[in-house]
Amino acid sequence: MDALGGLYDPNASDPYAISPRVRAAVKDSGLTALQLTVGDVGNGPDRFRLAVEGIARARGMIRANPDLLRHVLNASDLAAAKSENRLGLVLGFQDTTPLEGDPARVGVFAELGMRVIQLTYNKRNLAGDGALEAADAGLSDMGREIIAEIERNRLLLDLSHGGRRTIAEALGAATRPPTISHTGCRAVTDYPRNVDDAALRATAEKGGVVGIYFMPFLRTSGQATREDLIRHLEHAVKVAGEDHVGIGTDGGLAGVVIDDAARRRQREFVERRQALGIAAPGEAADVFNIVTEYNHPGRYLQLAEDLTARGWPASRVDKLLGANFARLYRDVWG
Repeated sequence: MDALGGLYDPNASDPYAISPRVRAAVKDSGLTALQLTVGDVGNGPDRFRLAVEGIARARGMIRANPDLLRHVLNASDLAAAKSENRLGLVLGFQDTTPLEGDPARVGVFAELGMRVIQLTYNKRNLAGDGALEAADAGLSDMGREIIAEIERNRLLLDLSHGGRRTIAEALGAATRPPTISHTGCRAVTDYPRNVDDAALRATAEKGGVVGIYFMPFLRTSGQATREDLIRHLEHAVKVAGEDHVGIGTDGGLAGVVIDDAARRRQREFVERRQALGIAAPGEAADVFNIVTEYNHPGRYLQLAEDLTARGWPASRVDKLLGANFARLYRDVWG
């Protein structure tokens, strides 16, 4: 399971079209399911409309590729995706701005096939403060209403990108297992997009799962490596326990072909995020959102081999690579 990933091909003009390269990557990856982000992040106009359009396009992509993809709505869909050798797609938001201030719209999006809602992105929204908001004012009253609606609709609450206080207060308010689907450990690398040990423990105590990402925030500078990733994984397991840690790469399944065009896209990507005020410390124009040794579709199998070589038992590796998130999805969705 990849608790937050992408099917995009940087060389394709349509992010909702499955290119031959992505199709091959899906087959080579060994993945059962991947959470796919739809809708825009951050504050701005037309977030509800853009989210609905994004859902429609994602579902259209699934229908256009019935041999490859399956829309996951519940645990039985996960089992079917595995048995059919298809990739299950879990649709999720990385912000609550698509609600446009109306918590009742959680139910609308649940009916449209969304299964994960992230409370905040990097900055403040009506639900609470994100990881980059200096005030760290925490969860709002509306945020508590939104959490209640997420749980009432049996969706998965995601606290990735949240500020420290927002995450702590949201974990306190949650009555069902949550996730922090894509993050790192702040005790290993002190960046705001990583979470502290208190959040790791509290997520585990609620029965949730933390996904470790393949991102630059795994180290203080330069390109993230296998050793960086494994340090974060082992710290998370030490603090939260092996039943509560998984993978949420926050990256494309096919890997990045690093050439001049890719370097230009990375520079433009970071510049655009900086202009919008949503770029996080650790993002850089010359650092790709990858872990060098795992920049290919077979990353999970290679990671399993690397962890086994470090003495991880097979049962722990299985939990990390998917069993923990599969259990969480069953607990939350039924």
